[in-house]
Amino acid sequence: MAGRVRQPINVRALEDWIARTVPEIEVPLDVKQFGFGQSNPTYQLTSPSGRRYVLRKKPPGTLVSKTAHKVEREYRIIAALQTTDVPVPKTYCLCEDSSVIGTPFYIMSFLDGRIFEDPVIPSVLPDERRAIWADAIRVLAKLHRVDPQKVGLENFGKTSGFYNRQVATWRTICDAQASVQDVETHEPVGPLPHFGELMDFFADESQQPVDRGTLIHGDFKIDNLIFHKTEPRVIGILDWEMSTIGHPLSDLSNLLTPYFTASLDPSKSVNVHPGFLPRATRGLPTPEEITTLYFSVVDPRSPAAKSSLELSLPGGGPDRKRELQWAQAFNIFRLAAICQGIAARQAGRQASSEKARRYGDARTPLADFAWELVKSTRSSSSSGSKSRL
Repeated sequence: MAGRVRQPINVRALEDWIARTVPEIEVPLDVKQFGFGQSNPTYQLTSPSGRRYVLRKKPPGTLVSKTAHKVEREYRIIAALQTTDVPVPKTYCLCEDSSVIGTPFYIMSFLDGRIFEDPVIPSVLPDERRAIWADAIRVLAKLHRVDPQKVGLENFGKTSGFYNRQVATWRTICDAQASVQDVETHEPVGPLPHFGELMDFFADESQQPVDRGTLIHGDFKIDNLIFHKTEPRVIGILDWEMSTIGHPLSDLSNLLTPYFTASLDPSKSVNVHPGFLPRATRGLPTPEEITTLYFSVVDPRSPAAKSSLELSLPGGGPDRKRELQWAQAFNIFRLAAICQGIAARQAGRQASSEKARRYGDARTPLADFAWELVKSTRSSSSSGSKSRL
């Protein structure tokens, strides 16, 4: 919900620019700021007629990362998807002139719907919960079957080598994070458990999923979707900051993460949802049902799912399940690495909250769990047996 503006912008300059550039949007504007979108400050704009819009901008000040906060990139993919069956807000404009409100920004339509912060979705009945999850899966599959070339995104990312690049990137990041010393005790954060073995496994191309590339969201999950106010239907996808061309299993494994982490100890790990344990919540589809529905939508043998990018997993059955298991192991490792980064910031006193401490401490059980998944994937590969997703 939008409320008090915590990061002020020059509203008068914004209104003048809009009046000249986007006359479709009436001014003057009432401006409020959303609580979400902390990476890129996000504002609600309301015109005199009551029509609402959303403005997302880069944060002020010097940016630590040159690859983060790419609002131009967000705008580009949302605008490109306007002509597809992927539900996205209408885009109105992109302003790359920092002199207007301090940093680049874009404006899109406001979608009046529901956002479920808890992926268990406890506020609805079982049938609706199942339908909500089913539509989220269909929407993800629709995104993955979009041909980047047909929507002008052929240079949005590299079409091959996604996991190799991810492994190399996270190896470098984790090495740097491990060497950070506590400002008081001078103790290093230290490497993740099984780090060397994990890296060796993930870097082994013979173990990796077959290389493929599609448009990916980068952080696809239930709370990044807006659902219709009364229907179990996705009306928009939020937070495209990490979107690129990459391996589709990275998105699918991210969506499935709550099913895997549900068995972890909530006192030692983070984002643990016991409601995802088997038969704990009526209406939640099983991981097998999710993947079956997903692949039925992206199956290139269906005329409705034709794409220049092959999405099917060779052979299906055990091959498909092993690849999904590999992707999930890597996704859990990535979560452990993110938590290690929080521990590094805590060591430098850049993060000091109790929440930061919990996330930092979660790196160990998450890395241990990733290693268990790796061992299970290895076992499946060597025995040729069907691995359970």
